[in-house]
Amino acid sequence: MSKVKITFSNKLTESDPLVNPVIIIGKLENLKQVSFNVIKAKLDPRVSEEVYQSALTCMQPSPTDVCSLYLNMATLAALPRRCARHNAPSHANFITKLVRSTCLGVDEYVVIVCERQDVLASACAVARAYPIYSRKTLKPTSTPNGTAGAACTATSATVRVEFILVDGGKGENVQPLSDGDLLSLEEICASVRTVARIVDTPCSEMNVKDFTNEIEQVAAELGVACTVIVGEELQEKGFGGIYGVGKAAIVPPALVTLSYTPPNATQTIAWVGKGIVYDTGGLSIKGKTAMPGMKRDCGGAAAVLGAFRAAVKLGFSENLHAVFCLAENAVGPNATRPDDILTLYSGRTVEINNTDAEGRVVLADGVSYAQKDLKANIILDMATLTGAQAIATGRYHAAVLTNREEWEEYCLQAGRTSGDLTFPIPFCPELHLPEFSSAFADMKNAVADRGNAQSSCAGLFIFAQLGVDFPGAWIHVDMASPCHCDLCCRVKELLDMEWLC
Repeated sequence: MSKVKITFSNKLTESDPLVNPVIIIGKLENLKQVSFNVIKAKLDPRVSEEVYQSALTCMQPSPTDVCSLYLNMATLAALPRRCARHNAPSHANFITKLVRSTCLGVDEYVVIVCERQDVLASACAVARAYPIYSRKTLKPTSTPNGTAGAACTATSATVRVEFILVDGGKGENVQPLSDGDLLSLEEICASVRTVARIVDTPCSEMNVKDFTNEIEQVAAELGVACTVIVGEELQEKGFGGIYGVGKAAIVPPALVTLSYTPPNATQTIAWVGKGIVYDTGGLSIKGKTAMPGMKRDCGGAAAVLGAFRAAVKLGFSENLHAVFCLAENAVGPNATRPDDILTLYSGRTVEINNTDAEGRVVLADGVSYAQKDLKANIILDMATLTGAQAIATGRYHAAVLTNREEWEEYCLQAGRTSGDLTFPIPFCPELHLPEFSSAFADMKNAVADRGNAQSSCAGLFIFAQLGVDFPGAWIHVDMASPCHCDLCCRVKELLDMEWLC
């Protein structure tokens, strides 16, 4: 197993593909804009101009096409010709698949030929192809007589991502990426890979305490304030949702907040992440095929952590708070039961009719805290919230629910720019909130009719804690399926949404 470092460059360096393998990726029309005299720096002396041009001529992407130029050491890959209006022009998902299928785990190069608007998504797509977490054992070396030798040690490799910018046939003068651009790419991609590491790590190594340590390390790195409320203190302070979900676990639940308050800020923004480090379903327990993979139920909180780190590193100018609702939804003598009634931080009471609908319960406390204590006027919560999200918007598009039309458009634009795709779902509290009617509490935590816009209803449960007349902007992102599909959470999307404003 190799430990991979990723670097970025705005120019091509000379390399021999026999020593340093290379994959060259781009849309066919963009690849054709680049002279062989430019690209030969990566191919000499193994690939001639005739071979390269022949490969380029023969490529027929459907949706992609790959041609080996020299053994498996030099590869040319063409991205889809067309881009649907709900896809990202960068075709980031295809870039990840292409790099993952050709990478050799050694010092190698990835050359991206693209327009400037696609640089961020392309860079992060490459980063996704090199996950950090692994517990695979290393095979021992063999000796000449066939006996086992010493165990192998992990090797280090560097992947150098080099960009060639083209104008997309517009006839414009294209400026190369600046040093500042490259630094931004490195910081964002480092956060993307960290998020993937947290999501990939099992609960035995990433419980609530471990996740809290990750947050505190980011706080120390950035020099920002960190507040931790844990265990019985949650109950004492009124966080009945987080406490009720996590109280059965050996490691107690926690609400952790990072706060960045630069001078001259005019807005206060809160990102609230669902951090269920493992979800058994509680007493409404999941089946044997549904439970594996539930280590990923902390994807929302992981994405918020990565985005917060990158935003502060890159000089975000507004007040920014990251709120992490951390708990393990475990089974035990102290577990919350169906029929129990919890009092949330908003003051509302909730009758539990499904302990496996726990994400909305912890986020309810988180958004209420963002509103009441942090005084945020823009609140975004992010979660692997519902299996129904995959039915509503598919494997690749996160579902977006918001009380503001302009924020719906921001999310769509951010998804296209970042490659972390989004699509809106209906926001209609007057039609969907009645699904939570209870005879004994202010509301239940699970819907009466599972066929009535489940993902919208789940998000509205969270919104109800702010009040339907909340004057600020509320955005809910349900990325249950994309969190797994993309191997990373929505770091770039969060960053883009704020910067687009």
